Amino acid sequence: MSLQLIVRSAQADDYQAWLRLWHGYCKALDGDVPAKVTEGVWRRIPAPKEAIWCLLACRDAGKPIGLANYVLHPHTWSLQTVSYLEDLFDAPDDRGSGAGEALINGLVALGRQHGWRRVYWHTHDDNHRARSLYGRIVPRTDYVRYDIEIGAPSDPPGIL
Repeated sequence: MSLQLIVRSAQADDYQAWLRLWHGYCKALDGDVPAKVTEGVWRRIPAPKEAIWCLLACRDAGKPIGLANYVLHPHTWSLQTVSYLEDLFDAPDDRGSGAGEALINGLVALGRQHGWRRVYWHTHDDNHRARSLYGRIVPRTDYVRYDIEIGAPSDPPGIL
């Protein structure tokens, strides 16, 4: 299947397409993201002053078939912005279309355009299909991630 892919920033009127892809992504990861959180994430994506953004891979007719949600943030080893690719997903019927690679390349191109220091991401060790793609793009690093869950979103903020 050869199709022309266009990678572009998500716009406010992309909500239904993004939601379809988002639900597919959550299902693929056996994730249960509450509707309130999903709605909040989407509200941030088209808002110009938020740190969460989204690229969509679209067929030539404009139908989004993949998403890349990413977070921009500062870090301590450079004054340049860093991009964390938090969510990458291709619709199951469009796997193998090149959408995942196009989204990563689109994010890297955006980073070069805006002078970011790097784009980084992580995946599950057993996500062999994704790791095959990632390994073609860039060598794996030796970093190991650790997570400490702090609390439910309704918990009051703590004081250090």
